[in-house]
Amino acid sequence: MRTAYFSSLVFGLLTSFCAVTYAAPALNPKVDAPAAVEIAAEQASKVDLNTADAAALQRELSGVGAVKAQAIVKYRESNGPFTSVDELLEVKGIGKAILESNREKLKVN
Repeated sequence: MRTAYFSSLVFGLLTSFCAVTYAAPALNPKVDAPAAVEIAAEQASKVDLNTADAAALQRELSGVGAVKAQAIVKYRESNGPFTSVDELLEVKGIGKAILESNREKLKVN
């Protein structure tokens, strides 16, 4: 009789503990960031063709090495700031394939 009472007591205790655990709210609920914050973060990570130096262009853009990065900077110095990302096609050594593979990484301010 004593063993049955002890088993019932343990079962009741464990059952109530499990119910409390499942009913408790999460400590760190995942909150989705608002769209404006995501867009701002995306814009901050883009490379600005009018302010980036050759090292940044080379590091951030695929298919752009030291020579092409320097050509972008020289074009900007001789022709003024870029007015659009598509103007990058005017730089010697930059073709449609390189522009399209990097379009999402680029911005012009």
